[in-house]
Amino acid sequence: MVAGVVVLGAIMSILDITVVSVALNTFQQEFNATAAEVAWTMTGYTLALASVIPLTGWAADRFGTKRLYLIAVTLFTAGSVLCATASSLELLVIYRVLQGLGGGMLMPLGMTILTRAAGPERVGRVMAVLGIPMLLGPIFGPIIGGALIESASWHWIFLINLPIGIAAIVYAWFVLPKDDVEPSETFDWLGMLLLSPGLALFLFGVSSIPEEGTAMAPRVLIPMVVGAILIVAFVPWALGKRNIHPLVDLRLFQNKNMTVAIIAMSLFAVAFFGASLLFPLYFIQVRGEGTLDTGWLLAPQGVGAMITMPIAGILADKIGPGKIVLVGVTVITVGMAMFTQIGADTSYVYILGALFIMGLGMGGTMMPIMTAALATLTAHNVARGSTLLNISQQVAASVGTALFSVILTNQLKGSDYVAAGQALQAAGDDQSAVAAILEKFGLTQDQLANLPSLVTSDMADAFATVFIVATVLVACCLIPAAFLPRKKVAPVDPTAMMGH
Repeated sequence: MVAGVVVLGAIMSILDITVVSVALNTFQQEFNATAAEVAWTMTGYTLALASVIPLTGWAADRFGTKRLYLIAVTLFTAGSVLCATASSLELLVIYRVLQGLGGGMLMPLGMTILTRAAGPERVGRVMAVLGIPMLLGPIFGPIIGGALIESASWHWIFLINLPIGIAAIVYAWFVLPKDDVEPSETFDWLGMLLLSPGLALFLFGVSSIPEEGTAMAPRVLIPMVVGAILIVAFVPWALGKRNIHPLVDLRLFQNKNMTVAIIAMSLFAVAFFGASLLFPLYFIQVRGEGTLDTGWLLAPQGVGAMITMPIAGILADKIGPGKIVLVGVTVITVGMAMFTQIGADTSYVYILGALFIMGLGMGGTMMPIMTAALATLTAHNVARGSTLLNISQQVAASVGTALFSVILTNQLKGSDYVAAGQALQAAGDDQSAVAAILEKFGLTQDQLANLPSLVTSDMADAFATVFIVATVLVACCLIPAAFLPRKKVAPVDPTAMMGH
């Protein structure tokens, strides 16, 4: 029953990220804006999400998880309804920030509620439950988003959250146990002033890389450096012995399982979330599929994950997460390696088979890693542990998305056919401009006739090259995975934890 509440909240928050990604072209037309301006509907949400995650651990201790969960769902739902009423792009971005403040609390809070309710010996199973929306959101988001935009209007991608939000509030009110709040530590104001703006600035810099095309642009470099300085300054403050409990408890890194799990999770998030950007782009740009069809083509990944995730959750509790994660990462690496061979006309049977194999691996990877991190924590530390995990995952996912966007863009820039195709598209019916472009790129009339197939062939090669990077990064996850516990994780003695 408790898992149902948490999954409902997580579905809203995760679906929203992927549903909105489908609507970016629609926003451009609706608000007469550029792609860079419209990208703020995604960036604003992500920055709000990253800023509020560090506060969640303290707030859960201070106000109680039930109260905070109800506030987070209400904030997210209200933000969704406001987004649907936005009459300008500026208002839409502001309302997305409000949504992100609620959405950022939902995942770490959900983990805390579930882990406390299940107890350490069943963490694997509950993490498998929480993993369902985390893996299915990116797959069904484009399907739902595409269907709503095509059959109704963009407003409905936000309005759909209203009935889910109301259901989650009512459900949580009756099902979640009453809060038993202990007197909390004083709020870490200095920690908040260092960490929240630090994370937001750093992620803003990272998410500007694809648009600028280089990490050396002032718009990228200045926020990243200032953000990194603030985050680094937070470390000695958080480790100092004071009465104030730091906003994020870095002493949790003394727990070996937690440290190894966070390294594994960060590497996995860079590779997986970065590569997740490539699959829909390949179907849309190379194969010419529509948004809705692309969503359906990605579904085998979700099917694969649904098969292995419950099994992996039970096994993680019985034999420890280490062995399962090693198998999961190996299977994903095989699936990803298959994508290094794709071309412009690769059989869909081959592609969907590769996605299914990757899904099987994912079901046995992400949640067992989280299980390894949280299973050894005391009840008091679970809120802080899930906060730390979520921050690591959010930063790594943003880095991965930026990294793969830049590599793909640079690969495409290296193709004369792609550049000629874009130039000819811009030239339209201007015959003198067309002649100049043909001369510039040394294209014959025969090559001009075959240009569409030459462009898609070069684009497919660019994607295949980027998938080589993704395969190597996924394979690197095997190193930290080898250090995860390979037997049933024993709950830690509460008195052994530092500072409690």
